[in-house]
Amino acid sequence: MFADRMICAVALLLAAVYLYATAQIPSLQIGDPLGPKAFPRLLGAGLILSAVLLFIETLRGGPRNGAPPIGEERKSFWIIAAVVGWTTLYLVLFEKAGYALASAVYLLGLMLYFNRGKWLANVLTSVLFSTLSYLAFTKALGVTLPQGVLPF
Repeated sequence: MFADRMICAVALLLAAVYLYATAQIPSLQIGDPLGPKAFPRLLGAGLILSAVLLFIETLRGGPRNGAPPIGEERKSFWIIAAVVGWTTLYLVLFEKAGYALASAVYLLGLMLYFNRGKWLANVLTSVLFSTLSYLAFTKALGVTLPQGVLPF
């Protein structure tokens, strides 16, 4: 229950920072009337909605199967703190390493912890997702993403 509330709080904080950053995107006088802010605002609203729905579910459901085992809340806190730290490191290295490499390493780190013992699936998923999403954004959608140290 504590972990769910922490996730709600972190998601709301992330959404607030994300929506603030979205507000800093300059509006163009020509082109699409919605401008470049529409999709990021939609993502921010989705993140807020997800956090609110998780909070409501937490309030309705109460503790699952009784009280958590002793030390479980402390363990959950450290897992959440580690994920926040890993995400912060990803954001710091994003520009230098590039989207594809930084995202592959970030996803692999998370998947190795949360999907233990499945090395092949974890490596393939993180590398393929990062590479294919990079190609989809840069080639198909024309979005500029940091190239980093990789030559593509």
